[in-house]
Amino acid sequence: MSSDVPLITVALPVYNAGHYLRCAVLSILNQTEARFELLLIDDGSTDQALQSISDIKDRRLMILQDGLNKGLATRLNEALAIARGKYFARMDADDVAFPERLESQLARLEAEPELDLVAARVIRIDESSNPVGIFPVALTHQKICRQPWVGFHFPHPAWMGKLSWFRRYGYKANAYYCEDQELLLRAYPASHFASISEVMLGYRIRSKPDVRKLRKTYAAFFRIQLKQFSLRRQWLYCLGAVFVFVLRVLKTYIPSRINNSPLPGAMGMRWRQALDACANYLGRAT
Repeated sequence: MSSDVPLITVALPVYNAGHYLRCAVLSILNQTEARFELLLIDDGSTDQALQSISDIKDRRLMILQDGLNKGLATRLNEALAIARGKYFARMDADDVAFPERLESQLARLEAEPELDLVAARVIRIDESSNPVGIFPVALTHQKICRQPWVGFHFPHPAWMGKLSWFRRYGYKANAYYCEDQELLLRAYPASHFASISEVMLGYRIRSKPDVRKLRKTYAAFFRIQLKQFSLRRQWLYCLGAVFVFVLRVLKTYIPSRINNSPLPGAMGMRWRQALDACANYLGRAT
């Protein structure tokens, strides 16, 4: 492969990411695996987030802007259309990647060619970048897909997989904030997923979730589940989806709190090192 052609395309859609964007971008540019391009696609932001990265000069970073607000799925499909890598990775504008993330996921994909998509374990971080716990992630394809009426414990911002797989299935714009779950539900019978056991991403959560948005998301995914399960004549799955949907909606009426739980010492140290790596990055050209 020519040195001018990236092995990995990282797609980073942005909408009003605020001060979080800089660390998200730097955490990718500081990866131990350097054979990538970073496609930052602005989705009509109205804040000044892009100005916070104006000093970063790196030939792997491409910033695309058209002033429009089209939504996450549309922007991801745009990234898929212009991606040059063999592999395609996701990144959110308010998350933080550990320096070894791309290297570790690439090694897994190259070692097991039958895999279409690989995720990683993630830690949850709050608005101040403090770790507040570990996000549940299934590691094997069987465990990831064993309860599709519930969904898939397979965090979208930590995905990396074959570009050909992403292009084959694409994202659906009508999946309200559940583009990832809709894609997995559509693709899992003919795909092969896995997660690496190491934590490779800091996944940001909000202390006050948008309850109305949550309910709309649950309703959208429920409708998608019923459609897919009906097409496949999986009637018991339909019943399971009804049960899970009702429980999820009822849960939104109960005040939620972030359950702070300390990380193991070594993992906490790795997280601090990941943040320090972002802070010390000089925006050097490569």
